[in-house]
Amino acid sequence: MRKAMVLFACLFAGAVWASDPAGEHGYANEDKDAEGEDVAGYILHHVSDSNEYEFEIPLSHNHIPIHLPQILIPLKDGACTPVADPHGGGHGEVYPGLGAGCLDLSITKHTVMMWLAALLLIGSILIWSNRDKTKLVPRGAGANLFEMLVLFVRDELAIKNIGKEEGPRYVPYLLTAFFFILFMNLLGLFPWMATATGNIAVTCGLALCTFFVTQAAGIRAAGIGGYLKHLTGGVAPWLWPIMIPVEFLGLFTKPFALTIRLFANMLAGHIVIFFLLGLIFMLRNPAVALVSVPFAFGIYLLELFVAFVQAYVFTMLSALFIGMSVAMGHHHDEHHEGGASHDHGKAHHLG
Repeated sequence: MRKAMVLFACLFAGAVWASDPAGEHGYANEDKDAEGEDVAGYILHHVSDSNEYEFEIPLSHNHIPIHLPQILIPLKDGACTPVADPHGGGHGEVYPGLGAGCLDLSITKHTVMMWLAALLLIGSILIWSNRDKTKLVPRGAGANLFEMLVLFVRDELAIKNIGKEEGPRYVPYLLTAFFFILFMNLLGLFPWMATATGNIAVTCGLALCTFFVTQAAGIRAAGIGGYLKHLTGGVAPWLWPIMIPVEFLGLFTKPFALTIRLFANMLAGHIVIFFLLGLIFMLRNPAVALVSVPFAFGIYLLELFVAFVQAYVFTMLSALFIGMSVAMGHHHDEHHEGGASHDHGKAHHLG
């Protein structure tokens, strides 16, 4: 492994040296300074979302752009008229946002990645699911690995956090969230791909799905009356003006934590990899590749592990939040029966 990393670093350093325009054509130092200073812009350009999909040609400055369709819906007359880019220094134009009355439903790079992840998810189910009911044991490594992950989500996440009775009801959602996030995380590790979970809008949408499922689980378990009563925290009525806003804000801390945790972890890893490789150009010395490339390769392997861990953490926290909402119904029932609140206490302990 060590020899392979050294060989890869040497090959990468040689490729950088061979592709260095200054060494072959004698570019001016000013151009090299500009290239070094543009590394941060290059990193942000590659991790951010865009209406343009680029296929870069290795060892060259050329790329093949694919312009994705822009879908702009004006909510009032002239709302989607392009205006000068305030950050472009007088160059370029941008479309106004939703606040100006322009609804942007354009297809972006991360949208394409989500569609691709969804296709992979559907394809995995069609290929590896055991549709032959006469054979209880699936055949093939892929089918067995797929079944192992499905059983893990059902037994270790759903049933342990929600319970034997209510847990199986939420397994389809938890499985969908786990594999959808996992495929999006893994897609970003392939060349010419992007990580949709490094977009805070995507992670916010996923967290909102868990939020609505959690609230629906609480209403289903405790009823509308029990759900609203839970917002009072069980305190005396004269304390409700304090307790209700606190409990209401507490509802949104859970999806906020899911949003930031997944977004920050997936974005940070890719920025570190790009930055390590960008050191070669910032320091203008191909020999830096002997150090930065092995480090970047190590971070890449860590990102492979993080892709599974973050899918697991998001699914585990979703199951935990749903379990707490289901326990709310148990608490409500036990109060009516005058008994102790064992399940509710356990849920709060887990939280």
